[in-house]
Amino acid sequence: MIRPMTRPHGLGASAAIVALAFVAVDLRGQPQADAGARALVGTIDIHVHHLPDDRARSIDAIDVAKLASERKMRGLVLKNHYESTAGIAFLVRKMVPGIEVFGGIDLNLTVGGINPAAVEHMTRVTGGWGRFVWMATFDAENQVRYSKENRPFVSVARGGKLTAEVEQVIGLIAKHDLVLATGHSSATEGLMLLREGRRQGVRHMVVTHAMNAPVLMTVAQMKEAASLGAMIEFVGGSLATADADERVTRFADAIRQIGPEFCVLSSDLGQQGNALPPDGFGAFLAALRAKGLSDEDIGVMARRNPARLLGLPDK
Repeated sequence: MIRPMTRPHGLGASAAIVALAFVAVDLRGQPQADAGARALVGTIDIHVHHLPDDRARSIDAIDVAKLASERKMRGLVLKNHYESTAGIAFLVRKMVPGIEVFGGIDLNLTVGGINPAAVEHMTRVTGGWGRFVWMATFDAENQVRYSKENRPFVSVARGGKLTAEVEQVIGLIAKHDLVLATGHSSATEGLMLLREGRRQGVRHMVVTHAMNAPVLMTVAQMKEAASLGAMIEFVGGSLATADADERVTRFADAIRQIGPEFCVLSSDLGQQGNALPPDGFGAFLAALRAKGLSDEDIGVMARRNPARLLGLPDK
């Protein structure tokens, strides 16, 4: 049975339709509006896409914060592949008080690639809510080669050594106590970044969707990353795909091998046609619970660990 969902105040009609479409049944057969909503309370989603953007998104930054607040989430990290979201985070906090909203910068070509000046600027944006620094994603050398594209890309390493600009950016991340996220770097490059982050004293590090293409870390590599002090990110994405159940099973198995204390969960949602980020995130948490992970494990990965990455106190 599908239960009706209250339309959040200010949510556009198309976004509301997408949200309603995903208030369906989770992998245990329970109404997602119950299982997902319970799992969401107090959580922080560190990987949320939104409008404004240069591509189709299902919801804007203000409305996704309103929806997250209605679902009793604690916070969000807003992500754009091509520009800083620090300023948007400041404005969203003014419009939607009571929810912790953060931004970051993704070091793709539009911000100059591995650009220390862009990172330094983000730290000075009003409010100081820019916290994440993602190495390049869609413009990463690893992504471009994996996709077999012929276009310019952003390199983090040459000849088996991190570039001087990458080392400088990592120094800024350490100086300003930001979060180093590996983006779409290869598994080998990601480990190089984490080793340098540890060497320079970076306190907060994340392997971006470690098991997803084009990163494709093995469990052994994820364990090494965790030993270097990084959190391993697992993203829900769309659970409407044919491979969703098998994917969630693989994630749950990997989490058990690595240990929930070294893992962080997020949605990586906001794409038009997929579940809205809070609802899809809730469905992902419920799906992991159905695979045998405990409520305590999920709380560690969706509440405690993201809060620690962002310098927030435990609740």
